[in-house]
Amino acid sequence: MAYENFIKEVEDRIAIITINRPPANTLSTGAVKELNQILDELEEESSVRVLVLTGKDREDKPEKSIFSAGADISEFGSFFGTDKAKEVMAIGQRTFTRIEGYPKPVIACLNGHTLGGGLELAITCHLRVMAETAKLGVPEVTLGILPGYGGTTRLPRILPRCRALELLLSGVRISAEEALKLNLVNKVVPKGEELKEAKAWAKRLATGSAPLAMKTILEVVEEGTRNSLEKTLELEREGITKLSGTKDAMEGITAFMQKRPPEFKGE
Repeated sequence: MAYENFIKEVEDRIAIITINRPPANTLSTGAVKELNQILDELEEESSVRVLVLTGKDREDKPEKSIFSAGADISEFGSFFGTDKAKEVMAIGQRTFTRIEGYPKPVIACLNGHTLGGGLELAITCHLRVMAETAKLGVPEVTLGILPGYGGTTRLPRILPRCRALELLLSGVRISAEEALKLNLVNKVVPKGEELKEAKAWAKRLATGSAPLAMKTILEVVEEGTRNSLEKTLELEREGITKLSGTKDAMEGITAFMQKRPPEFKGE
């Protein structure tokens, strides 16, 4: 199926979703809705076990590529200060929150600068690989607004409060090296290697990790951000009890005993 704002490719149990709105790969309302549609489709595709989300590179200057610059200001500017703005923000917030709680691992492949809503999108993904030439930032404050897709909520949960506020209040851009030190990303690689690294990581998960176990881990971790330790431990007990009765658990244990790679079926 062809999409207006994205390219979707599926290979070896991995779905590669590319934001295809060069040069800045901005996220219009239509693009956000289309992303939600793609998430619907991939959630139902049992053959897909891991998602990789990246941006379309600039063909003329790959080193100046942008993963996403966030909201399409030319669109949003027409209804700032109106109820329409609140409605549009709600669409984006719901879609981004859905990624955070998605039942399959989502790896953000940050092929270039990741700004504003682009960073808000990236931090909802479960894992992040970044090109060393890219920079991160939330510059909304320099436009007289604030990050409206969850940045003011999620950044202080990921970073120490003072560092999150430094980014939010100044709009400063930070390097890939600093992002790695702050644990905003998992890995930094040379430009041109980021998609290869993300795919390799996705392949390891798709072939070596049981799908039902990954789904349950994602659920428990997500619930843990909203519930007490006692409640989360209860969910953990329920999860391992349920998983221990699956065919995949039996396969995993058998493969371990036989010293061979497991062949998980998601059953």
